Amino acid sequence: MVVVDTHCHVSSYWYEPVETLLYQMATNGVDKALLVQMGQVRIYDNSYLIECMRRFPGRFSAVAVVDTNRPDAPERLEEWVKQGIEGIRLRSTLRSPGSDPLAIWRKAAELGIAVSSQGTVDEFASPEFEEVIKELPNLNIIIEHLGGGGQDTKPPHNRYRKVLALAKYPNTYMKVPGLGEISERFVPFRPPFPFENVPPLIEMAIDAFGARRLMWGSDFPPVAGRREGYRNALRLPMEHVKFKSQEDKEWVFGKTATTLFQFGEE
Repeated sequence: MVVVDTHCHVSSYWYEPVETLLYQMATNGVDKALLVQMGQVRIYDNSYLIECMRRFPGRFSAVAVVDTNRPDAPERLEEWVKQGIEGIRLRSTLRSPGSDPLAIWRKAAELGIAVSSQGTVDEFASPEFEEVIKELPNLNIIIEHLGGGGQDTKPPHNRYRKVLALAKYPNTYMKVPGLGEISERFVPFRPPFPFENVPPLIEMAIDAFGARRLMWGSDFPPVAGRREGYRNALRLPMEHVKFKSQEDKEWVFGKTATTLFQFGEE
């Protein structure tokens, strides 16, 4: 089974360099990874991600961030795509200045790249985000971090269910995280299974989207500093999520990502 990690952050001056990620990948049997530019700190130079793709061909693809407040943001995105970028990271609430608030989203659709979208559960569940999806049916939009489902872990999960309702649009996808993003830890800690309660949010996503529109992402390296660690973020969902079949598991942990990103392969 090819395993692809679709949510990793690397940098030469913040978090960890790509060599640290490669070590984790090699140790845990991860074949490829999607390098997602850090959004909160507004890093618009994506050259390190491109360098990683070129140094390690076939291992990485990359999602860029651009300064969408600049009037030439669509042109800047096109330049990054020419250098090998295969996606752009946009907050679900982001709108472009000027006459067309969806200018950068439209440019992504025109270029044939995906949008990896960050946001809260309420932002993803909003009518405004649904309008973006409806307006651009040819744009693949990947909802990060289980649509913020970790912010709605108590039944009946009404806010999260609104996000899952977006699965009716075939251009929507969702990233599945490690269990540490959605679960409470035992205190005091009780090995070998560290969580007191695991809400069925991933199983709900499988029912809504189907395995072919879901993809696993570790959130490296925050997963190591704040949650259960890289190995457990992969191992525990593989072992404890109730997948409907082995084939479904293969789609979530690798095959879906390879349908959206080339990872340096023609």
